[in-house]
Amino acid sequence: MSFTPDNFTVWMEIPVTDLDRAMTFYNKVFNTALKKIDCEQNEFAMFPTPNDSGIAGHLYPGKPAVKGTGPTVHLASPDKLEDALERVKGAGGEVVSDVIAIPAGRFAYCLDPDGNSIGVFSK
Repeated sequence: MSFTPDNFTVWMEIPVTDLDRAMTFYNKVFNTALKKIDCEQNEFAMFPTPNDSGIAGHLYPGKPAVKGTGPTVHLASPDKLEDALERVKGAGGEVVSDVIAIPAGRFAYCLDPDGNSIGVFSK
């Protein structure tokens, strides 16, 4: 029998060179409030979910892949996709594709200020 979990993705981590700058970018693009947490290993910033029960991840001080060459994390837009893409540009990121329609919704590939590949997704 093959493994078929309810959610194959259980966590994501995005390496950034400047945690505060990255928090500002992601907060502006996704109209959210990442929570900075200081733990023994290092500080990081958590993506919020209701009651901390959803599938999320965090930003952490690390070395991003060479611009646009790492894996792509797709993140949910809080509103109209085109509005979120304008915020990507205004917050220091880059939109690198046209809007792509798939059965589940629409998205565009973008780069954050560190060159991490992200997909901004909207249903």
